[in-house]
Amino acid sequence: MKTIGLIGGMSWESTTLYYQLINREVARRLGGLSSARLNLVSLDFQDIAQRQRAGDWAGMSAILRQAARHLKDTGAQCLLIGTNTMHKLAPEVQADAGIPLIHIADVTADAIIAQGLDTVGLMGTRFTMEEAFYVQRLRERGIRCVLPDEAQRIEIHRIIFEELCQGEISDSSRRWFSDCIADLQTRGAQGVVLGCTELPLIVRPQDSCLPTFDTTALHAMAAVDFALAA
Repeated sequence: MKTIGLIGGMSWESTTLYYQLINREVARRLGGLSSARLNLVSLDFQDIAQRQRAGDWAGMSAILRQAARHLKDTGAQCLLIGTNTMHKLAPEVQADAGIPLIHIADVTADAIIAQGLDTVGLMGTRFTMEEAFYVQRLRERGIRCVLPDEAQRIEIHRIIFEELCQGEISDSSRRWFSDCIADLQTRGAQGVVLGCTELPLIVRPQDSCLPTFDTTALHAMAAVDFALAA
């Protein structure tokens, strides 16, 4: 079994999901008391979030690149960045890591294509929805993204940071997401990408009128595939 390297803590709520998903899948595939070989660097999300608001992407790049080098030095054989937003820095981190980086948008694109879809709604932080790094990555695979309108993007971003990252799951926010997904459907979306690793905490398959693409689970399963490949 290969060792997975995970840069987490962004937020720790979703990092918990990664740890559970990866270990449960390894146990399911191998049986018994099997669990994953996994090295984790958990960052202080307060620092990262402040840098995001300030636009200090250079500072965040340095932090992630240092974390990636540490994971490699401690035996990791692949790298996960446990957040969609910070994949804005994935090319820089990959160049410095010295081990394969499993890109969250790539495994999401694989899942979308496998279902025969070419147009999806994209929900995530404002960085993920509004900047080019994620939308363009999917476009390169022939997938068009339908974005929530500006007011919806503001509310999604607020719920992520003020509720989900702090462990708060409210029924009213869950209903709001269901309505937002229904609106994306009227605008041509065939499925919806949960493009923030906290969103699966609140948007369950039964809450959506469209097929959902859980980027946290897809990313975690890709890591298990890598770790258990012959």
